[in-house]
Amino acid sequence: MPTLVLRFPGGRYHATPWGHHVNEGLIEWPPSPWRLLRGLLATGYTKLRWPADGPPAVARSLIEKMAAVLPRYRLPDAVGTHSRHYMPLARFKNGREETTLVFDTWARVDDGAIAVYWNAELSAEEHAMLASLAHEIGYLGRSESWVEGELLENDCDQGFDIRPGEIKDRPGPTWEQVVLLAALPASEYTLWRTEAVREAVEAVPATNTKGKRVTEAQRKKKIAEIEAAYPLDILQCLQVNTGWLHRLGWSQPPGSRKVFYWRPGDSLECAAPRPKRVSRRAPPAEAMLLAMATASGNRHALPPITRVLPQAELLHRALNAHAARIAGHSVVLSGCDDRGKPLTTPHRHAHLLHLDLDEDGHLDHVLIWASMGLDSAAQDAVRAVRRTFTKGGTAPLRLAVAAIGSLGSLATLPPPLGDRLRAIFGGPALSARRWRSYTPFVPPRHLKKSGRNDLAGQVTAELATRGFPAPATLKVFDPHDDELSRKARHVVRTRRHGPQPPVDCGYVFELSFEQPVRGPIALGYGCHLGLGLFAAVD
Repeated sequence: MPTLVLRFPGGRYHATPWGHHVNEGLIEWPPSPWRLLRGLLATGYTKLRWPADGPPAVARSLIEKMAAVLPRYRLPDAVGTHSRHYMPLARFKNGREETTLVFDTWARVDDGAIAVYWNAELSAEEHAMLASLAHEIGYLGRSESWVEGELLENDCDQGFDIRPGEIKDRPGPTWEQVVLLAALPASEYTLWRTEAVREAVEAVPATNTKGKRVTEAQRKKKIAEIEAAYPLDILQCLQVNTGWLHRLGWSQPPGSRKVFYWRPGDSLECAAPRPKRVSRRAPPAEAMLLAMATASGNRHALPPITRVLPQAELLHRALNAHAARIAGHSVVLSGCDDRGKPLTTPHRHAHLLHLDLDEDGHLDHVLIWASMGLDSAAQDAVRAVRRTFTKGGTAPLRLAVAAIGSLGSLATLPPPLGDRLRAIFGGPALSARRWRSYTPFVPPRHLKKSGRNDLAGQVTAELATRGFPAPATLKVFDPHDDELSRKARHVVRTRRHGPQPPVDCGYVFELSFEQPVRGPIALGYGCHLGLGLFAAVD
């Protein structure tokens, strides 16, 4: 799943949205998927010396895979600005050369970088080809937009909040929709072209304007002209020039589509950039506990316990958005470095664990825990999130910081909060030998009947990556006898965004260790978003 990072040595990005004149002063922000694919193709011809008859097979399959999915973006701070020029028209009037006013509009990005994420599986050859194109690309948009590209192998899609969506998918009240040009998937374009050519051929008249019957040679010539007006595949569509479009009367390139993207309303400032808020230098905290409530105070209107995963996804996006505004980026909240590359230290960044501390079947608290510690920026981002949303809710849920500190200090909270938190941490001693599933465990890899990728092997491997010993015993509960096991499949299916699990089922089991181990324990797919959590057994 590749991530393309583009930096602008000149500190500016020049591009006009499709269908608009340069003097309208509009900026295509973010760069459209259509523009990105055309830029990569142009780089292949000019820098990699592709033959004139078309890209090599590996490049063709690469572009078709990238055209089949809509990318997501992470944008830097940008300010829209312009300059005005009086361009000569090469003609004179009253003894003076005539001029016309032209606006040159661009986004000032300074040392910021755009990151573009495609959720597409590439072969090793395709990945190498894309890396070469990213390294060689010289500009994007107009020729003044110098760029330096880099390809990252990024398996996490965290922080890529600029994504396609309809009105119902609006992330928040301050977000706005922009229209970008994207390519059709190759198979869809082939079907559309076949139908369009067929309809155009059927509309060819049998007689000419003088009423004479059209000869077979004239008909074949007309059919050839019709077929030439429709490129053979999506690769040819991406390579047509403006003169060809004008000559054949295309108002929009064949094989293209317009897509709505959501972006924050302040993505492109129209004034001087606002200074970033300086985060106060608070000492790192091991965990923060958020209380969740409805506006009416009705606790039964809180999300059910089966929605741990989607609730954590919503909160995670909000936290990263606030962290981006406060400090530009939060490593501990996103799990990625400043370039969007996943951290090499496994599972030390933040876990967002939604809990039912009063045991009424509804989520009422969120434990945000990171073994690497929540720094000042992360703490400010958590405090800045005052609300979250839930499916079917008529009003957003309210969030408030209930506690902050070490796990030991949170375990001393009065009941019932402290009792359930102590179970998550490992009991009064913050360690225990026996642990039972609090939320279902979802295998991170496809299950096998035996070997290291069977259920026991994957659990053991997950424990090892977190520094835990192998369990002495692993007891799996039967869904017919255990309520949480019956709900496990529904818990997994509630995810809307992000990578889907390799196994569409969850398991509930009990682990026993030879020596007490310290909690919390969160394993498997979605462990940072509330799945695979265990509680100590008294």
